[in-house]
Amino acid sequence: MTSETARPPRIDPQRLRRDLEALGGIGRNPATGGIDRVSFSDADMEGRRFVAKLMEGAGLAVSMDGAGNLSGRWEVGDGPAVMLGSHLDSVPDGGMLDGALGVIAALECVRAMKEAGLTPTRPVEVIATAEEEGRFGGMFGAQALAGQVTREWLETAHDDGGTRLFDAMRRQGLEPYEALKAKRPEGSIAAFLELHVEQGPMLEAAGKPAGIVTGISGVFNWTVRLAGEANHSGTTPMDMRRDAFMGLADFAHGIPELIAERGSETSRVTIGKVAVEPNFPHTVPGHAEFSLVARDMDETVMRALAEGAKARIEAAAKKHGLSFSIEETSWLAPSPCHPEIVAACQRAAKRLGLDAPLMPSGAGHDAQTMAGITRAGLIFVPSVGGISHAPEERTDWADIEAGTNLLLHAAMEIAGVQE
Repeated sequence: MTSETARPPRIDPQRLRRDLEALGGIGRNPATGGIDRVSFSDADMEGRRFVAKLMEGAGLAVSMDGAGNLSGRWEVGDGPAVMLGSHLDSVPDGGMLDGALGVIAALECVRAMKEAGLTPTRPVEVIATAEEEGRFGGMFGAQALAGQVTREWLETAHDDGGTRLFDAMRRQGLEPYEALKAKRPEGSIAAFLELHVEQGPMLEAAGKPAGIVTGISGVFNWTVRLAGEANHSGTTPMDMRRDAFMGLADFAHGIPELIAERGSETSRVTIGKVAVEPNFPHTVPGHAEFSLVARDMDETVMRALAEGAKARIEAAAKKHGLSFSIEETSWLAPSPCHPEIVAACQRAAKRLGLDAPLMPSGAGHDAQTMAGITRAGLIFVPSVGGISHAPEERTDWADIEAGTNLLLHAAMEIAGVQE
């Protein structure tokens, strides 16, 4: 409902920019300008403390659950809460906006409603999830909220450097088993809405200030290991080698064929990280380890890609006399955004005069996990040059303002505010 003193709501773009830039100073790499705020690092926790103070300043009830999810709750109205937000952790040397924009924009929406004298009929909660970037595999914070974290996974999860999630959390004063208590009660969240940078080139190419996401691609993440025999590169005949790198190269070369045979137009298969041993110019590599990340909008296609990839890895290993192993570190199913939330975003865009097309998301987001427990939606703003996960990540401030206003007006409708 609208109070008698209400005025048209609007965000404060200068305040939004000031808060984003201040948060962007936490974990900034002075050499590259990128953000090093990886999950459960000192910088990550400092960022949470900074945002907690902003939440307190906005008059929200602030808390942190056992998984490290930071919550600022506006206790108004009745019934389940409307949750707005994203994540605060970054990839190594990442961009200032990835995740952080969604958190600060959500907070700005609450401040704008309060300043306009508006009172939702439902509680509104600003959430900053923990460990979305997958340092330890998956989307830990959102999965904890959804009750998807198991004791076994909690005890065994580790990052690429061998650091256990258990140890990283305890170094920050968190008790890992408390994450098992972070699950939200069924029916306690009316909707989840997230604003995020696109991390792709489509909106900028189309000249659109924002996009409304219809669904989020599924993704699986493997670590593949090939084992052969290290030997002298000058004395070992080519036809007698058990070259682990050649097995990797054969498989990688066949990725386009894998997609043509098993995938779809939305399939993406990537080898992004590779390590060979002994990693010496005059030695045939005896071991190779690489990441394999595959995405698609259809889980049936994802399973077909997984089966095809395993068959091709096995064939490459056999050809070069190698043994192999595949470790699946995460599997996230594709998630359609809820049609009611998509429609609310479309109505908000129309009211604002924004040309915000419907579009898919090729990258995973917290909304993907939250869709399993509530009505979820996702709004994109353009990424200049399609660049993200890099210091050069940028979105024009005019587009950030437009996207945040779209988030505000969609959230107002979902939370029961009458304009």
